[in-house]
Amino acid sequence: MRKIVSIFIFLFFVTGNSVYAQIAPKYSNEFLSLGVGAGPIAMGGAVIASINDATSGYWNPAGLVSVKDNVQVALMHNEQFAGIGKHDYGAVCFRLRDESVLAVSMIRYGVDDIPNTLNLFQNGQIDYSQITGFSSVDYAFVGSYARKTPIEGLTIGANAKIVRRIIGDFANSWGFGIDAGVQYKYKKWKFALMLRDITTTFNVWTYTFTDAQKQILLNSNNQLPSNNLELTVPKIIFGTAYKWQFFDKKLSIMPEMDFDITTDGHRNVLISSKYFNLDPKIGLELGYNNIVFLRGGTYNFQYVKQIDGITAVSTSPTIGVGLKLNNIAVDYALANGGLSTSLPYSNVISLKLYINKK
Repeated sequence: MRKIVSIFIFLFFVTGNSVYAQIAPKYSNEFLSLGVGAGPIAMGGAVIASINDATSGYWNPAGLVSVKDNVQVALMHNEQFAGIGKHDYGAVCFRLRDESVLAVSMIRYGVDDIPNTLNLFQNGQIDYSQITGFSSVDYAFVGSYARKTPIEGLTIGANAKIVRRIIGDFANSWGFGIDAGVQYKYKKWKFALMLRDITTTFNVWTYTFTDAQKQILLNSNNQLPSNNLELTVPKIIFGTAYKWQFFDKKLSIMPEMDFDITTDGHRNVLISSKYFNLDPKIGLELGYNNIVFLRGGTYNFQYVKQIDGITAVSTSPTIGVGLKLNNIAVDYALANGGLSTSLPYSNVISLKLYINKK
């Protein structure tokens, strides 16, 4: 376990610092940081140590080993900004044998019907009939593999992901990246280490403006974009959870705390510096008889200056409920995606199906 953790940390800091030297942009591929599944989102995203279902392919692929079903399907839908932004997710995992699990998942975040006003002015006059619409859509296709190790309680997993981003007919990109994760269970304790974009995720952008559109952009004092390479630097996440059970294991209480560490320059988080940032997440799940669940959490710790000039720490609290009946589970969460502490909250709904062959 100690050797695995040391290798992960070494790779993280080597790749992170080398990419930082190239001034990689902050918040690259940020749609992949919004979270998936109403259950984990309701816990503020503090789940990498306890996650054990099909959504593990996103949170920590090592958790896939804990899936007990032959096949498990997970679906989620979420709309933000009064339905302007639509966030969808789907995953299916397959148990290959007792010690290994395979999963595939897809994430989509899109904003449709964006007005295109490049041709609004015709011969010096406004012509509203020239306004057309386009969509800005981000996709991620993820393949996950997880397996047990000879060390009791230790599981490992990895993701290979393809990122596709499309902005109307103007721009598009292809990207590729790798994630790796570890979970370790010791009695009632659970520990985890997750490395996102461990090799750095590369997005290659291509722009396709017509000559007329280029001239319009230049005449309106806009810069013409050029084909370039967008880098997403590694992020490391530590997590730990503990589960209490009472009344013949009918009642359970499980808190978890995770720490996100980023290396892409100053961020407005609890601990920030030029070289790394530390952002905690806290989650809690109360369960009854493995049927009904009440979840809550908080994350997105930020320093916000108040009207009186005093700077205070604000967070984004979350809450949700879950219901599991036979081979189906429905989860609900109230969250704002962590985009900003002042943004309105949205309703996140997800569904899980458990399929077992006799």
